[in-house]
Formats: sequence, C-alpha cells, structure tokens
Amino acid sequence: MKFSKPQPAATLAQLVGGKVLGDPNHAVTGINEIHRVEAGDLTFVDVEKYFKKALGSKADTILINQEVAPPAGKVLIYVADPFSAFNQLTEHFRPRTPLSLSGPTPSDVPGLKLGRNVVLGENVVIGPNVEIGHNVVIGSNVQIGAGTLIYPNVTVYDNTQIGEGCTLQAGVVLGGEAFYYKRRAWGREKMLSKGNVILENYVEVGANSTIDRGVTSPTSIGEHTKIDNLVQIGHDTVIGKRCILAALVGVAGACTIEDDCVIWGQVGIPSGVTIGKGAVLMAKSGVISSLEGGKVYAGMPATEWMHKLRVYASIDRLPELIQKLEASGKA
Repeated sequence: MKFSKPQPAATLAQLVGGKVLGDPNHAVTGINEIHRVEAGDLTFVDVEKYFKKALGSKADTILINQEVAPPAGKVLIYVADPFSAFNQLTEHFRPRTPLSLSGPTPSDVPGLKLGRNVVLGENVVIGPNVEIGHNVVIGSNVQIGAGTLIYPNVTVYDNTQIGEGCTLQAGVVLGGEAFYYKRRAWGREKMLSKGNVILENYVEVGANSTIDRGVTSPTSIGEHTKIDNLVQIGHDTVIGKRCILAALVGVAGACTIEDDCVIWGQVGIPSGVTIGKGAVLMAKSGVISSLEGGKVYAGMPATEWMHKLRVYASIDRLPELIQKLEASGKA
C-alpha cells in the first residue's frame, strides 16, 4: 500500500499513540506486511525473535514494542501493540468501502451481456464484449478487461483487477479477506486486509476456487495461468505466467510461484515459500520449504522425484530385508 503523499514518521506515531525513535521528519511512502515490504515502507514486529528480520528488511520504518536503537537509515515507532497499531494505520489510509446499494448499470459498453440479478458496485469499469452471468456480485472500484467471461454466482470483492480474456467459472470468489490472526487472551484479532487481487490477461479460475486479497499489497496471478476447481490461494501470494494449478491445491499466504510451474492435485504449500521457475510438483506433494526451479518433486516432504522413487522402492523391500536379517540371526 502506497500513500498518496509521503507521511512524516511523527504523524504516523501520533495516529497510533506511539513514540518516534529516530528522525521524526523521516518520510514514509507506504505501509506493507513484512513479506512484501519495499524501500520507504512501514512494517511492524511484535515478537522478539523476529526483530532481526524486521530491522534488517527493506522497510525504513518499523512499529515495534521495545525501545531499541534504530539501525542506520531507519526509524522506529515504539508502541505497546504494533499489530493493532498496524491495523489502525491501514484502516486510516484505506478505510473500508461502504456497501453500495445503487451501483450503476453500464449501458454504453459494446457487446456487454449482463445476466439476471447482477449487482455492480461504484466505479466499476468494464471493457467491451464482457459476459457476466446470473447472480454475480461485483464490488466497487473493480476493473474487468475486454472479452472476459464470468459464469453465474461469482463474487468479486472491491478493488479487484481482472485482465482481458479471463474466465471465472461458477462460484469463484476473488478478494476474500486474508486468513491472518493474532492470538489474544480474549480470542484472536484479525489482520485487516487492505490489498487486492490482480488477474493478468487470459487467466482462468475454476469453479469454487478462491483467491484472497493481500494484506497491504496485491495477490497476483500472471497471464495465461490456469487454475482448476476448488483451489485456495492465500493473501499476498504472487503466481507467475503460464502456470497450471490442478484441483484441490492449497497455497498459503505470501508465497511466490514463478513462471511455468505445474502443480498437480492436492499439493499443499505453506506460507512464505518460493517455488522456482518451471518446477513440477506431483499430486499430493507436501512442500515444507522453498524449491528450486526446473525440477520434478513428489512426496511428503516434497523432494526430487527420482530420489523419492528410490525411497519408495526401498520401503517396498523392507519386509524382505527384515526376513533376511532374522534368518541370519542379526535382527
């Protein structure tokens, strides 16, 4: 999330009742969750074992719950509860869009076909030759590129960007909130989701698949990527071009899947990992860490395919090996 104009650190500290450690006039140009920070951003840290990661990140300004000396070139804002302070700031600079009850119906878009019971929010921009099926809900500030086909019962949240020639099968949800909580004594506090979803040109999303919006940056899907039915893609994940994701794949938040990857059914990918360009993950693989591109992986944990085949072959031979050991008296 970028600010419309730079904000002094002192102004942000005042909004959250914090104390500036460093230059109060330091300019902050945006706010982002730690996995997607860029130079000029503010982020937060509230667990001591992650201090080093946050202080060494690209972020120039950090909300923190200990008074420590700021590293060179950085400013800290000391506040008792950085998580809640981060939510305060994102809500202040990007407040939730109120529900639109009277969105316009476009009448001058060439070739536009609207089904029955289609609901459009404010400031929806639709390209020519778009077809939107029955019972579709489109939020405010949504862009839909030319030639896109949206099947019935699709829900598109605010600020989503859909490229040209995309296909959204029935029941797709784009832009749901991030599954991101902090444990409290009374329950769990939700991290507010202020990012969006971006589908580049010619992306297809299968029936009943869901793509969550980012916390402060986009969840994005590269052009010509095809996603099967019943796939879940978490917040802030970036998927490259020409990828294939088969049914029942689950991708957690803040992952990076580079171009030309093939991910077969029921693969699970945890948060924050990178899958290198051209990698192939066989069905039911369980990823536990980042994987190099250009290789084929299988199993739980996911390792290179030929290695895994040798492991499986060895397991099949275990009864025979045990019998031989028992017969030799060495077991």
